[in-house]
Amino acid sequence: MRNLVLVLGDQLDRSSAAFDGFDPRQDRVWMAEVSEESTHVWNHKARIVLFLSGMRHFRDELRERGWKVEYTALTPGTLAGVLTASLAKLKPKGVILAEPGDYRVRQALTDACPNLELRPDRHFLSTPADFAEHAKGRKQLRLEFFYREMRRRHNILMEGGKPVGGEWNYDSDNRESFGKQGPGLLPRAEDFPPDALTREVMREVEERFPKHPGQLASFNWPVTPEDARRSLRDFIDHRLPNFGRFQDAMWTGEPFLHHSRLAAALNLKLLDPREVIAAAEEAYHHGHASLAAVEGFIRQILGWREYVRGIYWHFMPGYADGNALDAHANLPDFYWTGDTDMQCLRQAIGQTLEHGYAHHIQRLMVTGLYALLLGVEPRQVHEWYLAVYVDAVEWVELPNTIGMSQFADGGIMASKPYAASGKYIQRMSNYCTGCRYDPAESTGPNACPFTTLYWDFLLRNESRLRQVPRMEMQLRNLTRLTDDRKVAIREQALAHRG
Repeated sequence: MRNLVLVLGDQLDRSSAAFDGFDPRQDRVWMAEVSEESTHVWNHKARIVLFLSGMRHFRDELRERGWKVEYTALTPGTLAGVLTASLAKLKPKGVILAEPGDYRVRQALTDACPNLELRPDRHFLSTPADFAEHAKGRKQLRLEFFYREMRRRHNILMEGGKPVGGEWNYDSDNRESFGKQGPGLLPRAEDFPPDALTREVMREVEERFPKHPGQLASFNWPVTPEDARRSLRDFIDHRLPNFGRFQDAMWTGEPFLHHSRLAAALNLKLLDPREVIAAAEEAYHHGHASLAAVEGFIRQILGWREYVRGIYWHFMPGYADGNALDAHANLPDFYWTGDTDMQCLRQAIGQTLEHGYAHHIQRLMVTGLYALLLGVEPRQVHEWYLAVYVDAVEWVELPNTIGMSQFADGGIMASKPYAASGKYIQRMSNYCTGCRYDPAESTGPNACPFTTLYWDFLLRNESRLRQVPRMEMQLRNLTRLTDDRKVAIREQALAHRG
């Protein structure tokens, strides 16, 4: 054998650089399903199924091409352990791998195979080296400046060297709530019923991981490139026009709304981000969707997705240990069950356990916000997000959690903590309707825990937050609290913590 080409579960990319020069007569593909990848965090059953089904479909496609695939079906152990055994048996002259999306995996595989040839992951529109060049000499890293560079470099939504419409960012147009009338009639999402191979994986996962969180009755995710493209087309045609206006809105019993649900397909490399960006840009030029909607969506793909990957590889491995606010509380048990009387958390966690999905505001301003205000140890929050969402791969999940959600990196990624009271959730959703708690109250029997904990968070972290310029206005509000009021808030927060 000449080369053994390693393909990981989030590298299901037909055009991967790992396949450059592949010769079916001399080379072989290596893929392995190992229990460690499902248990190093307590993975949602749907996440396990998505990865394993995607891998097995990809394996079968490669074999149909006539390529030899050394495939290890679900087995105890680690990727490094299985690879070591394979190398001893196959004795390839070379071993090739596209850059993994997880620092832990990269270290384990390079330790197991010191002569491993790592190739750039060209799925992305920028490289870690590009980001390092962008970061060089900057006192602060901010998405907006990186995003503008990416727009110029790739000529996306540009005209004569300037942004189409004259503005780089239309965020101010994209923060609407649904109001009391609700979202109205929503477009029905495309279905991806599990085929025979996926159903086999589902049975196996139920047998092997019966105590893992989540359920599989609602599994409805693309596991092939063809289905991923159908999902893209469905989003562009039916939800992109209203995505921008309502991307931050939430509504009881409506987990998907106008969101794309493309992150899982993108992060497994079933879908190329260039194709996604081109489809959105075309929708604007053809008058199908507004500039604000299209720019807001493209910013998530071309800007945010590339930016967080840059942050991850620029600051790992130490980044994972960030705890700038010295938070040490344990993650509440109800994060794994949804069993709480706080309606917003019950909704967000409930749909997470059902579908392995919640949109970005539910993650940032409901589950993430509560953990921030409660003072949960950031690593526990990170491990929960990595475990429960089908689209979670560490390069994208870790910076979003450590940096944006928990401000545990001290401001590397975000210019301020995303701290808010229950009033924010009331404004952006109907979750507070019928909830036993009142978001206007911070103390007393009806006090909203988010509001109580918001003030407690500011009091607890006042000296640290004085160093964050964008927190000045929120901290100024503390001066309006009497000493008795502060004591009452602290006591209410303590009682809530139990």
